[in-house]
Parts: sequence; C-alpha cells; structure tokens
Amino acid sequence: MPEKNIYDLIIVGGGPAGLSAAIYAGRRQLNTLVLAKNIGGQMGISDQIENYPGFDFVTGFELAQKMFQQAQKWGAQFEFREVEKIISQENTFVITVGSGQEFSARAVILAFGLTSRNLEVPGEKELQGKGVTYCATCDGPLFKGKTVAVVGGGNSALESVEYLSKLASKVYLIHFKNKFTAVPALVDRVKTIDNVEFICCARVEKINGRNKLESVDLENIDDGPAKKKLELDGLFVEIGYRAKTDWLKDFVELNQSGEIISSRDGKTSRPGVFVAGDCSDSQYKQVVIAAGQGAVAALQVYNYLVQKQGKKILPDWGKARST
Repeated sequence: MPEKNIYDLIIVGGGPAGLSAAIYAGRRQLNTLVLAKNIGGQMGISDQIENYPGFDFVTGFELAQKMFQQAQKWGAQFEFREVEKIISQENTFVITVGSGQEFSARAVILAFGLTSRNLEVPGEKELQGKGVTYCATCDGPLFKGKTVAVVGGGNSALESVEYLSKLASKVYLIHFKNKFTAVPALVDRVKTIDNVEFICCARVEKINGRNKLESVDLENIDDGPAKKKLELDGLFVEIGYRAKTDWLKDFVELNQSGEIISSRDGKTSRPGVFVAGDCSDSQYKQVVIAAGQGAVAALQVYNYLVQKQGKKILPDWGKARST
C-alpha cells in the first residue's frame, strides 16, 4: 500500500485521455487520483459522436459517463478541482489546486485537453454568461425561439449551427473567410437549413449590452459596407482551442503553440511526468486517439514505478508484469 496521502498516480484532467488513463491505472492496481474541473472535457459537451469504435452514434455526455463509471469501478478517486501549480519534491510531485489544498503522487499524467479561444474584443469578458457562450450543447436550450449567432468556420462551429437551428428562430454563422475548414459535407448540409444565414468575410469587432447581450458590431473585411450592427440574444464562440499551459512553462518542455512535447509513449521532458490527449503535441486531436494515449501513458506510469522499485519489466502480454 502507498504511504498515507501519497498516491501512486495523479491524473490532471477528466476527458477521454484522463478517464482512459484512470481505467488502465486501476487495472494495474495503482492508487490513482483524478483532478478535473469536470467529467468529459470537450467530449462531454459534444452533441454527437459518430466515429468512436463500437458506437454508431453516442452523445459525448453518455460516453463520458460510461468512462467515468468504469474508472470508478477500477478504483480511481476523483476530486473536482482546477490545478494551479505542480512542483517536484524529493521522490514525489506536489500538485496545488485553486483552494490551496495539496495532493502528492509518485507519478503524474497531464491530460487536461484544450481551452476554448476567446474573441478578445470589447464586451466579451463582461457579457460571458450573459449571452456570450462557448458551448452550444450546454447553453443552446436557453435560446429557444431566439436569435443567435455562431462565430467560426470549423467543424465545431458548423455542428453548433446545425444544433442551434433546431432551437433558435434564427441562426447566423459569422466567419472571417468565405471558405471553411469544416468537412465539406457538413457545410453543404448546413447551407440547406432555412433559418440559417451565412455572414462571410466579417469579423466581430465589439459586443454590446449592459446586463445582457444586445448586439454585436461587425467589421466587413471584404467589399460592401464597412460596419454592420447585428441584434442578437446569444453569441456562441467556436473559433478553436488552445493549450492552457502557462503554469507548466518552467516544469516541462512546451512547443511554440504551448502544447506539451512528448515521446510517442507519452513521456515528457521530466521523468515521472507523462502526457496524453489534446494538450500534448500530437498531430491529431480525436476522442479515440486521446483515449488510446491515456492508456499508453498509464502503462508507462506502471513501468516507471516498477523500475523505480528495482524490478524488471516484462512484456505487456501475459499475467506477470514484473519480477
């Protein structure tokens, strides 16, 4: 049994990578704690997932709950906290959460995914939660029968438009280009929806409102009127995500995008610290890939801890794992 208050493993993040890592760590009988703001991460707020093996269709919430329950079944403990700091101390890592409470472990897996990008325009911060939102599946039902807009041109933006068109009376799609990075079939499908209007080659310049969103000022970056005011009840920002890793810049090596640099088996520049999922420098950001990386990271943690005990690592296949 591990020393009191020292876990074998702490996993930072509750998305597919973190939950998969928790399942595999539990199956290796590692005393595991998951520190997460929520369960599911981006997966948990996806309205539909159609490319996860074994499921023709599943909501992100449903898949996240299944992973969460499975991780609990294998003994993982959960604390819903936001991590603020991590340091190396003797043979352990000490993680501090927002309340100031500290947790210690012999190994760490960083699996906290990515954070929504902001528009960085006047009025955005003041009206967050008052009409400005970053999750259509979370907040869409609040705008039933109202006029809303989605900003973005990728899959998440087009999927949000499609979802919101079933709730809102009118949905605008605002994109600064006239071409989209979303899957062409998705773009074509959204273009056929009667209550959807595309506003291309335009940028949100300012968000207006006192106690709630009232309108946005658009800047036309192509031919036509230079300015336009669009009256709205809701604005959904879907312009991608970033790696929120400022708190790790002196702890592990990061690339220019702020992603955590790792080997193919999840090792970071600091021994005992591993990474999995979208916060890593992996080229592909998919639920199934994040889940696979979480499993790999957990197995690497097991090997790391066994080797520190001076035992020999045996192949993954078979009953015996160490001698």
